Amino acid sequence: MATISPVECITADAYRVLPCLARRTELVRGKVIVLTPHGFQHGVICGNVFHYVDTFVRASRLGRTLCSDAGIITEREPDTVRGADISYYSYGRVPQGTSPLGYAGASPEIVFEVVSPYNTRREVRTKTAEYLNAGVLAVCVVDRDHATVNVHYPELPTTTIRGDDELTFVELPGFGVPVSKLFA
Repeated sequence: MATISPVECITADAYRVLPCLARRTELVRGKVIVLTPHGFQHGVICGNVFHYVDTFVRASRLGRTLCSDAGIITEREPDTVRGADISYYSYGRVPQGTSPLGYAGASPEIVFEVVSPYNTRREVRTKTAEYLNAGVLAVCVVDRDHATVNVHYPELPTTTIRGDDELTFVELPGFGVPVSKLFA
């Protein structure tokens, strides 16, 4: 990861209106960080997660599913804006009929981070902790190397789900998908 920010820290609002950087980035403690493109397999897994979650969310009319690094403010002063691979916002957090131009102003209920070959364990742990501290209710770390989903909650032990075991959420009543389908 390379830092491309000016010497001083910038805010989440300043980051949001930066001209196109032509690379995928995140704002980490006021500094713009360039991220490495994740590749084909990462895209397939993200697509699978989005498909299953979004299909259920739309049919149930519970909220919205976002993809492609929509931007979640996880820390302030200095600001950090993370780009979750997939996120779920209920209509309780972002009301139906609204679609903020900038950041949502609320944290999503669920975030999915698909581990790429370029992520370190430390980076994944850091992002997971930031999301939980920012009010995300469940962070799912989807790990293709181990064909698992580790579900992190603020006050509960991490749950590891694999194979044909179903990924379910209290936040999405009635949703369930075998973890193996996310890697197909």
